[in-house]
Amino acid sequence: MTEAIILDGQMVADKVKNSLKVRVEKLKENNVVPCLATILVGDDPSSATYVKMKGNACKKLGIESKRIHLPSSTTTEQLLKVIHDLNEDENVHGILLQHPVPDHVDERKAFDSISIEKDVDGVTSFGYGQTALGFGAFPSCTPAAILTIIKEYGIELKGKHAVVVGRSPILGKPVSALLLNENATVTTCHSYTTNLPELVNLADIVVAAVGKPNFIKGEWLKEGAVVLDAGYNPGNIGDVEYSSCYEKASAITPVPGGVGPVTISMLLRHTVDSAERANCRVSV
Repeated sequence: MTEAIILDGQMVADKVKNSLKVRVEKLKENNVVPCLATILVGDDPSSATYVKMKGNACKKLGIESKRIHLPSSTTTEQLLKVIHDLNEDENVHGILLQHPVPDHVDERKAFDSISIEKDVDGVTSFGYGQTALGFGAFPSCTPAAILTIIKEYGIELKGKHAVVVGRSPILGKPVSALLLNENATVTTCHSYTTNLPELVNLADIVVAAVGKPNFIKGEWLKEGAVVLDAGYNPGNIGDVEYSSCYEKASAITPVPGGVGPVTISMLLRHTVDSAERANCRVSV
């Protein structure tokens, strides 16, 4: 068997961002500056780093980044007020509430208070429903990244068997819906799945989204499977055991440099999409 193709997420992300530069400049010619508002509640260092990374990515494309940092003592009601004000601000086109929030905050209630027009991170229940039905404007960014990589490399989905390992509401479930909408046959596995290696061995496409380092083993794979690793664990380790899976796969995403960079580019693309939609509404 020939060596696996390494699915270069950085290349895909750069291609997406380059396409956005022209669109951002065109919006600015119409006096519209795309704006992403990020909300960080508390002082989790990893979350702070992620928010900073997203802000830096915005800056490089000329997208305004509005950062809101709230204390860990913030109540659900106070957070909802901040989100309400951002919903009403016509200069804000996207809202991202950084996960996780402190335990005493009702995260789902906060997510669902984000306007569907500004839900560029794809976290609302309404947005998930639209994605599942096939017409969502802003699917969750990591699932959108996975589909973008697949399409960029011309990987066929129609009629293929995809096994998704993980069922989180912002990754496993929505990526299963997106794959199904592309006419793949999808098996979604989770912590109660009893015959996981056998199911993974049936897959033409494996999406690892379980949040456990080196969890998917190469011996589980069918020869020639395509492997998309959405995991990111301490030490730059994905959810698949890369060395053993590389030996069996026809194509595989590395960690880092695979799904991660494309996820951020999807957030930027959704923000620009939202700004263009808002500009169209104003122009009519």
